[in-house]
Amino acid sequence: MKHKLEYLDHTEVEKLENLAEQLIKVNRCAAVVKGGRRFSFSALCVVGNHEGIVGHGFGKARQVPSAIEKAGKDGRKHLMPVPLTSWGSIPHEVEGEYCGARVRLIPASGGTGIIAGSSVRAVAEMAGIKNLLTKSYGSTNPINLVKATLDALSQLRTHEQTASLRGVEL
Repeated sequence: MKHKLEYLDHTEVEKLENLAEQLIKVNRCAAVVKGGRRFSFSALCVVGNHEGIVGHGFGKARQVPSAIEKAGKDGRKHLMPVPLTSWGSIPHEVEGEYCGARVRLIPASGGTGIIAGSSVRAVAEMAGIKNLLTKSYGSTNPINLVKATLDALSQLRTHEQTASLRGVEL
């Protein structure tokens, strides 16, 4: 089942302070031309405020620093809210999918920490999640894993949101 990611408005993003960036992967691509090789770089970055807001960005450029800068700007355009529990976990188990990558996120009790691979861990840390168990299936491509994790986080609902959708009281 495909879900459309709901991003924050431009006005809401401007209100946010202390957004941090974390670089996940830098790819180098070479094009062979008459004078030798011409290199270009792409960077994958995760942006978040460690308090329930997270996003990802992808940037390409001829030099690494400008690719990282573009990825950070792109990440600020793709921010989304993540519901968290009082003990720093997620409300329920969820599975996200993007291309060949599948990620299962399982809530954990306090003191567990984040048990995840590097790509999923970066997204969870930037979102402010402190206790989480994860398992990834299929592709290990960092770009697809990040997008699958964000797909999973977009499916999360709190008890209050579910109750209001069903029209019942808690």
